[in-house]
Amino acid sequence: MEKGGGAPSVGGSYPQKNAEILSSQYGINLFLAGLLLTFAWAVHAVGISKSHLLSYLITLMLIQLLWMLWYLCRSCTQRRLIRDKDTHAGARWLKCGITLFAVITLILDSFKIGYYIDFSNCLSPTEGIFPVTHAVHTILQVYFLWCHAKDIIQSFKTLERFGVIHSVFTNLLLWTNGVLTESKHQLNEHKERLITLGFGNITIVLDDHAPQCNCTTTTLCSIFSQGIYYLYPFNIEYHILASTMLYVLWKNIGRKVEHHQQHKTPFKFHGITVGMIFGLIVLTSTIAIVVVYLIQIGGSKVKSELALTMFYLHAIFVLALMCTAGIVALLIYRLEDRSLDNSKNPARKLDAELLVGTAAGSWLLSWGSILAIICAQAHPKYTWYNLPYSVLVIIEKYIQNLFIIESIHREQEKVNDDIKTLRIVTISRGSTLSLTPSYKEIYNGTTARDNGEVPCLFKGTICGRENDGGGGGAKEETSQDKSLVMHSASDFSFYSGNSVTNNKRRILKNIAAFLFLCNLSLWIPPAFGCRPEYDNGLEEIVFGFEPWIIVVNLAMPFSIFYRMHSAASLFEVNCKT
Repeated sequence: MEKGGGAPSVGGSYPQKNAEILSSQYGINLFLAGLLLTFAWAVHAVGISKSHLLSYLITLMLIQLLWMLWYLCRSCTQRRLIRDKDTHAGARWLKCGITLFAVITLILDSFKIGYYIDFSNCLSPTEGIFPVTHAVHTILQVYFLWCHAKDIIQSFKTLERFGVIHSVFTNLLLWTNGVLTESKHQLNEHKERLITLGFGNITIVLDDHAPQCNCTTTTLCSIFSQGIYYLYPFNIEYHILASTMLYVLWKNIGRKVEHHQQHKTPFKFHGITVGMIFGLIVLTSTIAIVVVYLIQIGGSKVKSELALTMFYLHAIFVLALMCTAGIVALLIYRLEDRSLDNSKNPARKLDAELLVGTAAGSWLLSWGSILAIICAQAHPKYTWYNLPYSVLVIIEKYIQNLFIIESIHREQEKVNDDIKTLRIVTISRGSTLSLTPSYKEIYNGTTARDNGEVPCLFKGTICGRENDGGGGGAKEETSQDKSLVMHSASDFSFYSGNSVTNNKRRILKNIAAFLFLCNLSLWIPPAFGCRPEYDNGLEEIVFGFEPWIIVVNLAMPFSIFYRMHSAASLFEVNCKT
């Protein structure tokens, strides 16, 4: 293990590159072993039980806990040293978001502990140990990310690469486990609803992993078992956010950064009222649609068809608005001539790759639906609404990705220093300075000059003299007045141009705020069980039940993550604009 010192030599870069390759291969193998173990449990493979999977996950979490404790202790001993930081990584709003998801994850762990206590007679001890370990892991990991997400590690780099990549893939496996558990629950509910839609030719066999014993307190067991599945979406988002933040930390190990001042971009509600109002309307209506959908779907064939029709019409309207907003934003960008920031930035690069990569999940489902509509022999009325919905999903993500990626790569507008420090001052007979009220007063000639004072523009130096009176003073005053009017006209022209720029910026901020709330709205339906890809039924007839269910279960987690990641990116765009 080497400690960071000065700039690495050419030869010294090879061990670090090898360490990066070795650590990435270690992480991939760690993930593949866990993935196969998860799959074996899901398909009821002989000799593989849930306790084996949980034991593997517990071991990974304990190893990560040991590494994080070692890193925190070492950081405390070296806290006086000045360390490089990646100002783009670990934004405060991102830390707040992961903290919120972590709190809900802790509630989920408490529900699992309660569930284990009620079924302790027939559950493996690992099912009780897992939520306790996971809770400790969650608390320490959130603290670690709050304190060290921006770190650029320059010492013990080889060891740290393995520690960080271990943490990345541990979170990815925990995410996979959560996705699989939640998907199996959704699949069981979907199978029970299929008969109501008239698809009686599909054999319904529930994939049940329920305990084979009675609960000690029936009411609590029902609360715990049902509540767990409503909390899983937040647990899933927590682990994927943690893995992305840790991945950026891994990419930053040994990185050399330029030391420059990073401008803080706080979020402000001022100027985004219109976007917030329309976004909140979409959010409220989406929640109402989801509630009605979950109540109606599966009640009867007529109610299910009405629920699907209602969902598609609402989604078509929202997606059409989002496409329009995105196109307007891109047109504004085309009217501006601003360069792009192409500097090396692991966090920004990962954001762009995740947007395009996770959008592929929705695109896969949309193209599957389009193909099913084209090839199907019978078309229930509600399936025709699926066609424009699927087309709009493809187009909307295409436009939104373009808008977000261009936004995060655009350089922030820099205001000319001479304009920023422009001040209008007056010099009185006593040689004291005072600011004039406004451009308008100057342009109209109604300044402190009316009180016998001589106005002048302050640009780094004081331009003006005391008025000594007499004819010479009168000429000097007249000359200064003419100069003042010329400067004021120029400043007024700049002010008008700047007003146009501010209006464009205000429109962009409102669009970003609107799209932010729309993405949160579209995250809610699939995250909480409103999935027409399951309930439509047409795709299952064309592709077959099992193949289509596999496609949905693989693509849906990426589709859900896309919406949350897009919302996070749009929040950043709003702060930056």
